[in-house]
Amino acid sequence: MPAALLALAIGAFGIGTTEFVIMGLLPEVAATYSVSIPSAGLLISGYALGVVVGAPLLTAVGSRWSRKRLLIGLMALFIAGNVLAAIAPTYGLLMTGRIVAALSHGAFFGVGSVVAASLVAPAKQASAIAMMFTGLTVANVLGVPLGTALGQALGWRSTFWAVAILGVIGLVGIIALVPDLPKDTTTNLRHELAVFKRPQVWLALAMTALGFAGVFASFTYIAPMMTEVAGFSSGMVTWLLVLFGVGLVAGNLFGGKAADKALMPSLYGILAALAVVLAVFTFTAHAQIPAAITILLFGAAGFATVAPLQARVMDKAEGAPALASAANIAAFNLGNAGGAWLGGLAIDKGLGYTAPNWIGALLAIAGLGVALYSGLLDRKKVLQSR
Repeated sequence: MPAALLALAIGAFGIGTTEFVIMGLLPEVAATYSVSIPSAGLLISGYALGVVVGAPLLTAVGSRWSRKRLLIGLMALFIAGNVLAAIAPTYGLLMTGRIVAALSHGAFFGVGSVVAASLVAPAKQASAIAMMFTGLTVANVLGVPLGTALGQALGWRSTFWAVAILGVIGLVGIIALVPDLPKDTTTNLRHELAVFKRPQVWLALAMTALGFAGVFASFTYIAPMMTEVAGFSSGMVTWLLVLFGVGLVAGNLFGGKAADKALMPSLYGILAALAVVLAVFTFTAHAQIPAAITILLFGAAGFATVAPLQARVMDKAEGAPALASAANIAAFNLGNAGGAWLGGLAIDKGLGYTAPNWIGALLAIAGLGVALYSGLLDRKKVLQSR
């Protein structure tokens, strides 16, 4: 794999760490600003909103730039947001720093996916995308636990300083290793927007939103599920999340290789596997060892979808993939928010902590249904062209 993919993966590692590490630092942040834990939790929602808005907006604004120049600008914005978060004297400025950093998130992964795919032969493009997203998955295994430990030991601001330094390393790597690919003069913002007239692009975005809604319907509530249902101690939750992260890394790499061999069949199989794992989790969550095994499989099935979904939307946005690719990152985050809301709604209705699992399974099945319909349209188009 080209060395440039390492630079993209480092940037992805920093972005993934800053997105999720705040979850482990909410008590410290709340204490600093004398706000409630739920108010501190809005820092997660604010980040997600920044991703959804920033992904298409910054990609569109930067459509006149070369992709390397845009990636450099996005990493600079990411660094600035984390520095602002590290020094923020008020809760409002911390929220601002989170949103500034989040604005770069979607556009970075969207444009980075296009760049990663352009660095390799067509038969290896999904694997290249998966390699970049490995930085995001490793962030869950290493970045988040280490960032949480650092923040608890030296103060939560030290975590944001550390993430800013990761951003600088990623920025230097992009400058040094990512080739300055010639700007695609055949596309402009109008061409990029035109791909949204294609039904298959919207179907690809729907697959992403539904598939990841299924993942986050369950994952958002995995801590109380494991402590209240499986009987784990609260101290074991961190290790269960590490186990989940190991599954993420393995699933991400598997999904990339599977998509390179057969994109749509791999999506059918992975979404079906995700639905089955979540359905089974409803029952295995009641015993510790089966629950731990299922968590590993859940992480693998959940993130095995990432590279195929990203490759699918880029394939259907052929000729102008950057904005559609960034919109797909926004769809991931919309799915995250929607799935978490539906899972929480089930718990609030008194259905228990395992209810988010079967809700996630139904969402994954819905994503599979969209994928099958999209594949059917492909086959009809091939038959009509004969």
